[in-house]
Amino acid sequence: MKHVRHFNPSLFLGLVHVCLVQANYAPYFFDNGARSTNGNMALLSLSEDTPVGTHVYTLNGTDPEGDPVTYDLTYEAGSRRYFSVDKNLGNVTLMEELDREKEDEIEVIVSISDGLSTVSEKVRILVMDANDESPEFINTPYIVGVPENTPSSSSIFKIEAVDKDTGSGGSVTYFLQNIHANKFTIDRHSGVLRIKTGVTLDYEKSRTHFVVVVAKDGGGKLRGDNKVFSATTTVTINVEDVQDTPPMFIGTPYYGYVYEDTLAGSEVLTVVALDGDRGKPNSIHYCIVNGDEDSFEISNTTGAISVIKSPNQLKKEVYELKVQASEVSQEGDTSEHIFAMVTIRVVDLNNHPPTFYGENGPQNRFELTMYEHPPEGEILRGLKITVSDSDQGANAKFNLRLVGPGGIFRVVPQTVLNEAQVTIIVENSAAIDFENFKVLTFKLLAIEVNTPEKFSSTADIVIRLLDTNDNVPKFSSDYYIARIPENSPGGSNVVAVTATDPDSGLWGEIKYSIYGTGADLFLIHPSTGIIYTQPWAVLDAEMNSKYNFYVKAEDTDGKYSLAEVFITVLDVNDHSPEFNENIQEKTMIIGSPVKIEAIDQDAEEPNNIVDYSIMQADPANVFDIDQSTGEIKLKSYIRSLDIIHNITKNKDCIWSLVVQAKDRGSPSFSTTAVLKIDITEETLHKGPMAAFLMQTKDNPMKALGVLAGVMGIMVLITIMISTAMFWRNKRSSKIMPVRRIIKKRQIPPSRTVRMDWLKFKRPSNAAEKFVVEDDVKSLPENNENSNNNIQVTPMPPSAPLPPPPPALAPRSDAPGWRVPTVSGSLTPKHIIKPPKKKGHGSTHNALVSELKMRFEKRNAAIGEPHI
Repeated sequence: MKHVRHFNPSLFLGLVHVCLVQANYAPYFFDNGARSTNGNMALLSLSEDTPVGTHVYTLNGTDPEGDPVTYDLTYEAGSRRYFSVDKNLGNVTLMEELDREKEDEIEVIVSISDGLSTVSEKVRILVMDANDESPEFINTPYIVGVPENTPSSSSIFKIEAVDKDTGSGGSVTYFLQNIHANKFTIDRHSGVLRIKTGVTLDYEKSRTHFVVVVAKDGGGKLRGDNKVFSATTTVTINVEDVQDTPPMFIGTPYYGYVYEDTLAGSEVLTVVALDGDRGKPNSIHYCIVNGDEDSFEISNTTGAISVIKSPNQLKKEVYELKVQASEVSQEGDTSEHIFAMVTIRVVDLNNHPPTFYGENGPQNRFELTMYEHPPEGEILRGLKITVSDSDQGANAKFNLRLVGPGGIFRVVPQTVLNEAQVTIIVENSAAIDFENFKVLTFKLLAIEVNTPEKFSSTADIVIRLLDTNDNVPKFSSDYYIARIPENSPGGSNVVAVTATDPDSGLWGEIKYSIYGTGADLFLIHPSTGIIYTQPWAVLDAEMNSKYNFYVKAEDTDGKYSLAEVFITVLDVNDHSPEFNENIQEKTMIIGSPVKIEAIDQDAEEPNNIVDYSIMQADPANVFDIDQSTGEIKLKSYIRSLDIIHNITKNKDCIWSLVVQAKDRGSPSFSTTAVLKIDITEETLHKGPMAAFLMQTKDNPMKALGVLAGVMGIMVLITIMISTAMFWRNKRSSKIMPVRRIIKKRQIPPSRTVRMDWLKFKRPSNAAEKFVVEDDVKSLPENNENSNNNIQVTPMPPSAPLPPPPPALAPRSDAPGWRVPTVSGSLTPKHIIKPPKKKGHGSTHNALVSELKMRFEKRNAAIGEPHI
């Protein structure tokens, strides 16, 4: 019942007082429509680039009775909590970043309550797209093989890129970089790559083409600005060779010479022809078609032309031979062929040195620009070199060789007669390395062979190399070792790895990444190689001090190398020493130390090395402590309880010390605790049983168990001895006297060790008995008929026993002694003992001191210990 309303009695006949109970109506939200910013959040839409912390909505509702309402937001189990709400004002704030590509709808349960009734509604918030994604190429890298006879305008490959955005931001168009410099075109909508109209591919001219494709989205809004994103990729197009090129002669025109001294059958010159299709070359068959006049012949396989007559039988000075070179397929069929004219002169004088010619006449320097690592066997076609000797016969025969870095190129022909086209062929592709040589320089030497003059000439060959992506990124080390303190904040730099790629341009750019099970707490800068901790990472040397993972260096072409990273977390002094649980109470026997122990959980020295000290004691000059081991012992001059009684008025011999355990770290941490030490004097009995009982004073149950076992054994032995004595006395008429027990005057009981000792005496009668006597009260001066195994030093007969000292009543209102420490405090309980009767006053104390001094002097004179 919320409240009572009174109705007007005039509405009824007579005076009637009617009480109506009003029901509690549930609160409700205002429904202000989809575009409203207040209500119940129904049909609310937010852009995914809305900043975190933005006030995005205001929940608004009312209660029919006018009671104040509160608001709340809840989520399904496992859902992310994107929003928070002010329970009183209804202001809804975005708490987590939105991403439409991951979640385009968010379900939230909004509720309104008036304290008695709660109304909940499930609403959906729509996440609207923003242009925050770049196009991404799929199925990269793109490597395409195209036969060289593919017609122009043919489609050769389809490139596809996707953009996760919607609308114009998700539409992708394509275009090529350097469209005028390449032989290809691309459809801007479909991404189909074609050969340009009117353009053909030629394996013999260019075997590989690199096409850079750009994918661009349609643009869209991102945080208020219009953004357009794009991505690029490289398509590698390898031209495949087909049999479409006839063979070609190398080194044309051919000139040969026959000298007067040339012997029949001698080789004049060699023609060389190669299949124009270098990808899959066929073998070459040579023959002379005409012009030899039966004076010359040619080798069908090598192309070597020999003279078969002696020079004096040659009727002409110049012979023009037509030589045919034909391709022979693997099946043995002859297909394409080519002709070359070979000019052979008959000469006999030596008056001209060899001379090199270029396209424009004599030349002594030839230059060429080419890519590194060409295929072995490739001809340097850019060098147009002709060498000629105008002499005739043997005088025009000379050798060619390259002088420079050896084994890289070879020259063809090596022996020339009169004139030849010089061909330089790649012999060692690996040595033609842009990273080692930007420029290769050789000297082409032509020197006569069989002449006394040995005429010669040289030409400079300069080859400039262009770079290709032929190197893998290489780390400066196969592994990296780093150390980082465990208290380093998140985002701290750990180590910088370095890799180099000697390739130039984009091929030399390196991107770093890390992976492995130990890499979870670390990140790496992709460009600089700096490894740093995650912003949220918390290092703890006590939990894990070793991490290792792999770092990857990758160039833009996907070539990569790996190195291993080892990280050691250095211990920092972040733990305080902690005392063990049984430190509060210790029992000390005069002459024997007690030990305390504290443990520091730090991982390394000196942070976990603990030093001990006594911070407070009253009086102070009583105890010493070993700094390293924690052993506490009395000062050397304290050898009895009497000395302690002279030092302090506290007669119960329980001392409270404040001890400190401090580590050696920097900064140093310490812990203090209150230790109660119950000081007792070593008993008169010397033996393993007494020592054991004293050691187990702090564990009475253990002592009682052992004592019960000993007593059982002693009872058994006593029964056996008594039985034997009984039978012996039965056979004898001798009557044994009854044992006398002489008791000394009682001494006030000690407040140290309160424990009974077993005393065994041999009785004089037949039945032996054992009694339990206090070691101070019932010790006889003359132990007659004693069979005790414990050796007791007799007390001096002349010293009278002192009267009991006065006892001071403890203050009942004394506060507990608390000592604050770094890691906590141990508070000893103040033991309240009943007050004792006072002694004889100051006269009694003086008498006790004088008797004590005489007693100690007498013991020193007779050499007996003071007990």
